Amino acid sequence: MNIGVLLPNWVGDVVMATPTLRALRRRFPRATITGIARPYLLPLLAGSDWLSQTIAWEHHGRGWIGRTWKLARQLRRERLDTVLVLRNSGFAAGIARLSRAREVVGYARRASRLFLTRALAAPREAGRFTPISAVDYYLELAYALGCPPEPRQLELPVTADDRASADVVWQSLNLPDPRDVVLLNIGGAYGNAKHWPREHSLELARRLAGDWGLTVLILCGPGERAAAASLAAAANHPRVVSLAEEDVRFGPTKGIIQRSRLLISTDSGPRHIAAAVGTPTITLFGPIDPRWSENNQPGAIHLRLPLECSPCGRRVCPLGHHQCMRDLTPEMVLQAVERQLAAQNGRLAA
Repeated sequence: MNIGVLLPNWVGDVVMATPTLRALRRRFPRATITGIARPYLLPLLAGSDWLSQTIAWEHHGRGWIGRTWKLARQLRRERLDTVLVLRNSGFAAGIARLSRAREVVGYARRASRLFLTRALAAPREAGRFTPISAVDYYLELAYALGCPPEPRQLELPVTADDRASADVVWQSLNLPDPRDVVLLNIGGAYGNAKHWPREHSLELARRLAGDWGLTVLILCGPGERAAAASLAAAANHPRVVSLAEEDVRFGPTKGIIQRSRLLISTDSGPRHIAAAVGTPTITLFGPIDPRWSENNQPGAIHLRLPLECSPCGRRVCPLGHHQCMRDLTPEMVLQAVERQLAAQNGRLAA
């Protein structure tokens, strides 16, 4: 059996799709399962046995038409029996249909229903989509193919190369024992409304380093290097450093997150990576309903303010005040850090 899986576009969503990939492999242990994703996302899944092979497809930027036709031809050569579409996109469903697979399975949203041979209805209440974790949302597609119930915890392999790359970063930055390293991620690809104010991040980093004696390592992606470097420089403390000059591909990032004590993050990809590799998290929620991205991580702490305007789901604050993130103060986060570290100490003592 040949199965294609058109993976999501976002880092966090790919990680939340790992229970679905695991379910497919358990149900079809001898199948050829092909994962199709944007090139930069594929290293997230490196080292797993869920996918037999991967195909990189970048549908943004110059030359996307040629790359898309090349993908369609390649998928036809694979003679796929089924394609699972894990994107709410008519365009993605159309590409799946061009593969000439006998079955194209996905959710009937937007124009997708025109191309699906089996369309699942997304849960709705009073005409609006019901907030549901992407973990469960994707698993329903696996269940449509006959997969038995699958545990909902996220999972990412961390390879020997990932750990070796993390070793290089540790030595390059002269980092201390991992138990004294706290990771800080304040951005996110979704939009500015998810970002935590820079001045809050600065105060938190200084207090964790100066008052608590912890080393704060600021995470960043390729497009966030300048912001991470600027924040570390502004903190002006030897125990506040950033990855701005280091290897920030997903392999090393997985290794770094896995060995660190704690991750403090906005609702973005790194928090899901942390959940998948077993690192405790504190997540700062603003405009997005947490139910959409619930990742079932034991002991995770979610910080969110009960405002009338939240969750609005917008990429930029429509009211201009950004109160849902601005009013999450460094003191609130420090209290959550204290609870999280106390819980870890309690588990170690037990």
